[in-house]
Amino acid sequence: MPQGGNGGVFVLNRNSKRDTGRKAQLTNINAGKTVASIVRTTLGPRAMLKMLLDPMGGIVMTNDGNAILREIDVSHPAAKNMIELSRAQDEEVGDGTTSVIILAGEMLGVAEPLLEKKLHPTVIVAGYMRALEDAQTILKEIAYPIDVDDPAAVSEIVRASIDTKFSSRWGPLISDLAIKATKTVCVVKPDGRKEIDLKRFAKVEKIQGGELTDSCVLDGVMFNKDITHPRMRREIKNPRVVLLDCPLEYKKGESQTNVEITKEADWEKLLMQEEEEMKKVCEDILKVKPDLVITEKGISDLAQHFLLKGGVSVLLVFLLLLLLLLLFVSAQGRCFLFAVVVVGAVVLVIVVVVFVVSCCLLFVVVVVVIICRCLFMCWSILHPRQL
Repeated sequence: MPQGGNGGVFVLNRNSKRDTGRKAQLTNINAGKTVASIVRTTLGPRAMLKMLLDPMGGIVMTNDGNAILREIDVSHPAAKNMIELSRAQDEEVGDGTTSVIILAGEMLGVAEPLLEKKLHPTVIVAGYMRALEDAQTILKEIAYPIDVDDPAAVSEIVRASIDTKFSSRWGPLISDLAIKATKTVCVVKPDGRKEIDLKRFAKVEKIQGGELTDSCVLDGVMFNKDITHPRMRREIKNPRVVLLDCPLEYKKGESQTNVEITKEADWEKLLMQEEEEMKKVCEDILKVKPDLVITEKGISDLAQHFLLKGGVSVLLVFLLLLLLLLLFVSAQGRCFLFAVVVVGAVVLVIVVVVFVVSCCLLFVVVVVVIICRCLFMCWSILHPRQL
């Protein structure tokens, strides 16, 4: 603890390392240059893909800077700031994630000899800010307006971003899909301002089979679910949809309920009461004349029978999908391009992993107990008690 009361108390990890002064500055510069060197070979027309192994064991091949850096686990603060820079660029612009990392690395490299000449970091930063102002002035001079209603001009801009990606061989297809999806989710405000929220309203749904050329933009909501009964209609044009957040089955009591039946007729009356209750619920649904019923709760075979007789198809979706569907359908009466990766498989994987880990821990505990027991018996044999 420092004497005199001028300093503070530093509580650090035993394995931590603290650098100050010139050494800390040079360490930060080297960390930034190292991160930039990772993605340097993925920039330009002769860029190469990098093969990554994600935590789940899957293999990803990409030359996107943000996709590469987010799979890297670093502990250095400066390296973490570089990765955060790439993430911010991807969220704000959507492109240029590799360029900003390489540019930041070069700026750090140029600053290193200036620091060796005893220049203060604030002076170097002031020079960079003046360079930024000059760059913005030059960009305003060489910029020219683009007609957003001209498909050829917009497609040329989009292809400039796609040509550096692996999908450049399908450049016209990918650019047309991107432009159509953007126009689909574009919302014009009353003041004339256009709002395009791609993160919220535009999603990519991956379906196995087919080729990349089979991809298309759907002006609506999409989720990968099947009907609950094979005899229900699979193709419905201009359907009337009913969204439910309640179960289509006989509601059980909240507390434990015991029913004593003395005659067989009473059992039949109990079943008839359940059937009448379910029939009443289905009749209330059929009064609005729907073509499709979507529910996130369970549906009984009896309800499927009554709805099938009424010519209604039923889809059973998860709560998350239903809430998002309610949100998008109610938003200005429009349906947006939407698809959500089914979360059921993820939940199942998590449950299986937890079960396997629990079994392994239990096995380890049993083995340790057995070993301890054997050691104790051996010790007892070698060191008998003296009576």
